[in-house]
Amino acid sequence: MDGVDLALVAGALVASYLLGTFPSALIVAKRGGIDVTAEGSGNPGTSNVVRLLGWRYGAVVFAADVLKGSLATALGWWVSAAALDGGRISVMAFACGYAAVLGHTFPATRGFRGGKGVATGGGSMYVLYPLASLVLCISWFVIRKATGKSSVASLVITVGVPVYVVAARAVPDGKWWELAAVLGLALLVIVRHLPNIRRLRGRSEHAA
Repeated sequence: MDGVDLALVAGALVASYLLGTFPSALIVAKRGGIDVTAEGSGNPGTSNVVRLLGWRYGAVVFAADVLKGSLATALGWWVSAAALDGGRISVMAFACGYAAVLGHTFPATRGFRGGKGVATGGGSMYVLYPLASLVLCISWFVIRKATGKSSVASLVITVGVPVYVVAARAVPDGKWWELAAVLGLALLVIVRHLPNIRRLRGRSEHAA
């Protein structure tokens, strides 16, 4: 890549990170008269907004967070077509999706205290694996309804993404780098859910 291409790639990654920092939950919850970081679980994400204000507010947060991941990943596709060779298109799309998730979970604008990355990561995966993501999204609602725990549903679908990549892409096509990339993202989401896992083990997890 020449200097112009490198600047375009770097700009896309920075833009994706900043897009991820957009405080969807804080803005929506504030309109409902709630500081989402000070009530409920304190997590600035869909589940806590639903817990505090109901599904109407939570759906807006969910849609906004999904859009962050989708837009960032789509930006990666565009930059790939403009600046990189075709064999690296998916790499750049993944990179921008990662940047958005990192912006959401570790926003420099809010002291690196953000959400857990499920919806934003899901938005990124929707651009990369639309059919599988649709199935996993529906699965999330089914599991959440059955268990009453958003964290359980989130953890199950997080594991489901690398399972899909192994079954449908990595093994058949030899694209092991995709599996490594998806596993890294899944690990980040799981690490962000460690407090939830501890509460689940102690049977004290929040309902919602």
